[in-house]
Amino acid sequence: MQAGVITGQRRLELVEVSEPEPAADGVVVAVDHCGICGSDVHAYRSGRPYSPALCGHEWAGTIAAVGREAGGWSEGDRVVVAVPPACGHCGACRAGQADHCVTVFLASLALDVAVPVSGGFAPRIAVAAGRVLRAHPGLTAVEAAQVEPTTVAFHAVRRSGVRLGDVAVVQGAGPIGLTTLQWARAAGAAEVLVVEPNAERRALATVLGATTVVTPDLAAQHVLERTHGLGADVVYECAGRPDAVQSAVDLARRGGRVCLIGVIDGDAPVNPLVWLVKEISVVASLAYTHEEFDRVMGMIVDGRVRLEAIHSTTVGLDRLGEAFAALTDGAPGLVKVLVDPNA
Repeated sequence: MQAGVITGQRRLELVEVSEPEPAADGVVVAVDHCGICGSDVHAYRSGRPYSPALCGHEWAGTIAAVGREAGGWSEGDRVVVAVPPACGHCGACRAGQADHCVTVFLASLALDVAVPVSGGFAPRIAVAAGRVLRAHPGLTAVEAAQVEPTTVAFHAVRRSGVRLGDVAVVQGAGPIGLTTLQWARAAGAAEVLVVEPNAERRALATVLGATTVVTPDLAAQHVLERTHGLGADVVYECAGRPDAVQSAVDLARRGGRVCLIGVIDGDAPVNPLVWLVKEISVVASLAYTHEEFDRVMGMIVDGRVRLEAIHSTTVGLDRLGEAFAALTDGAPGLVKVLVDPNA
């Protein structure tokens, strides 16, 4: 069986991996679709060491085999990838902080003992049974493959403390930014201003509910106009650019909040005096919790978050390298690329 793996800077290869077998408490999933994540693209661009199990971690499919101790599952069950539930016995869980369970954290970084030999850029994948959730029957195949990144944005907006009537800013209209803007609206933000240099992505942000869309050079002017000179209540940094960290603080009001979501390679230049004078509250958000996946699936199905419009195209494994190169180079018209490993 072949799997797509990042093997160096701007290098993606299809490598031979063994046919997966379920562990006693595991399952094998036949992958239907797998999304290309921004962190996949970051690793491809930089060439930094990247776990093969992380290369393709946004997948959905059907169970093809069940381990003898994996009760409750049957072949043919439709599932989405998740993190396991909180373990209940690590230091964080014992301290009453199950939302920061060490077991869940390690699983999200592919550092757990049951890490698969490859990610979802392959026809099949073996994972612990706790890593899958039954897909909501109302989800389309395209939506199911986007549950994982949509849960990333959901978790971030929950952590941000956005309140009814807030003015929010989203920096970056990639897949995470476009779902973050929808969650912010669902959480009660009165206005969501999206900052994005790409005209096609700005247009898509408008379709998905952004109140205003602007280029980065006009962001400060528009935020001040919309807030009568105060600044935004909460700014979501989804661009993953070093310079965007300070610009997020610059766009926030005194006493406002900044939520860091985008993955940034390297250090970011900041002006601590501005943070101090503004009394900025900063929240960082990584990944999600097990229970959030079910909530997200339900709200996708009821229409509060729309994912079909974010999906740009689907490719097979034979075009996976081409898709990575196009996303890295900012090819026009691409937002979310899904991979069908059986095409």
